[in-house]
Amino acid sequence: MSTYLPTLKQLQYLVALQEHGHFGKAAESCFVTQSTLSAGIRELESLLGLMLVERTRRVVRFTPLGNKMVAKAHRILREAEELAEMARSAGKPLADDLRMSVIPTIAPFLLPKLLPALRKQYPDLKLYLREETSAAAIDALHHGQVDCVLLALPFAAGDIEKATLFEDRLFVAFPKDDPRDPPESITPDLIDESRLLLLVDGHCLKDHALAACNRPEMRAFATMLGTSLHTLVQMVDNGLGLTIIPEMAVTAGLLNGTDVQARPLNAEHASREIALVWRTNSPRREEFEMLADALRGLHAG
Repeated sequence: MSTYLPTLKQLQYLVALQEHGHFGKAAESCFVTQSTLSAGIRELESLLGLMLVERTRRVVRFTPLGNKMVAKAHRILREAEELAEMARSAGKPLADDLRMSVIPTIAPFLLPKLLPALRKQYPDLKLYLREETSAAAIDALHHGQVDCVLLALPFAAGDIEKATLFEDRLFVAFPKDDPRDPPESITPDLIDESRLLLLVDGHCLKDHALAACNRPEMRAFATMLGTSLHTLVQMVDNGLGLTIIPEMAVTAGLLNGTDVQARPLNAEHASREIALVWRTNSPRREEFEMLADALRGLHAG
């Protein structure tokens, strides 16, 4: 076997350059100087005897081989991470670094309640959080940038394992004194699709809401404007329409200080499954199961 093999550092530089499309930003993400990163990639090209990146003053463009190398590098780096995780998990569980992505329709409503209690229960756990949309979070998971994701299902997440935490019901939020205000719950046929406000594409709650209503015409008529649930509620409070929000947001006080009312959505599958997910065959599976048990218990309490 050749002794001249690419180093993990060189592969990290290559992946960072492809992700950022800029030498300076890629170097910053790797915590090295631009000249160090550039030299590392040139050494890799010299080692292989092939060009991986076309360099111009304005554009960084990968060659076809360079793109194939990046795809392979992602897998190698992820497996290297898993090797380190295997060693860490052999020690005291939940006593080291753990990188977790959380989607925006969960993070502000669940984490303020759970994190202080979780820190108390596992004082040695160093939890690094990233808030990002479902698609971005799953992409980061499969590229080894995070270890697990706090996600709302169903969502096309690829090859993952999961631990269900709880079911989160969906509610319809509408302005106070709306003439169609039933006493207990709202059925999909009472929703005026021309007034329905939803999150922009990329947020899985939009798909959960439309699927629960089971009215295909809603997808065409629904106005997708909000970048956050807070924005949608402010729109509803100003009489611009109605929206669908999760129970955890209602419980956390999202409607406080507004004249917005909320009633449960009375329909099949009118809830989302809140779960902790991780890569299949991860060596830290036992830790993730423990973390899920902790989160489940803290939420129930």
